[in-house]
Amino acid sequence: MRMTARWNNERPRVLVVACSDGRLQQITDEFLLRERGITRYDRLYVPGGIGALSASGRDFMRAQQLQQECKYLVQLHRVEHVIALFHGPAPDGPTDAVCADYRRKFEWATPSEIRAHQEEDAKDLLRYRHEWAANAAISIYRCEVNGQHDLGFVQLHADHHAKPLHSGPQPRPPGHMTEGRD
Repeated sequence: MRMTARWNNERPRVLVVACSDGRLQQITDEFLLRERGITRYDRLYVPGGIGALSASGRDFMRAQQLQQECKYLVQLHRVEHVIALFHGPAPDGPTDAVCADYRRKFEWATPSEIRAHQEEDAKDLLRYRHEWAANAAISIYRCEVNGQHDLGFVQLHADHHAKPLHSGPQPRPPGHMTEGRD
């Protein structure tokens, strides 16, 4: 089968590190387009998303290997901006929205405790950012499902020196939530 899209030799300068959970792919693409103006990006999709690069829980070797793979991709493709995503329920959201990889690592934890682990992992990842993102700018978000099953993104971190990726705000669909938190 022949496709209508044509080969573009220019590499995207954005890498998205996200969970491989198929329930999130469409909303991730929509978020990147509407909120960031991004249509082309490299992907590193693994169970746990950016949390897989953190050694929290019991995954030290896995985290180290994924950090090396991420840094390799950043350097090889000359990535300028890494967009890193966690996911889970909002405070009023359904428990089945908890990231399965975090549920595996923290079997005993409540959804709010897992959210706290993700926020702590974000801080830890920023502390040793050069181990996995080299010199790329970093933005970290958490995709949340609220009690009405609406999806939205909460900003956990954004480098102040990150280049703007589009020229203005995009319209948001009804029920779409995007919040900032630093």
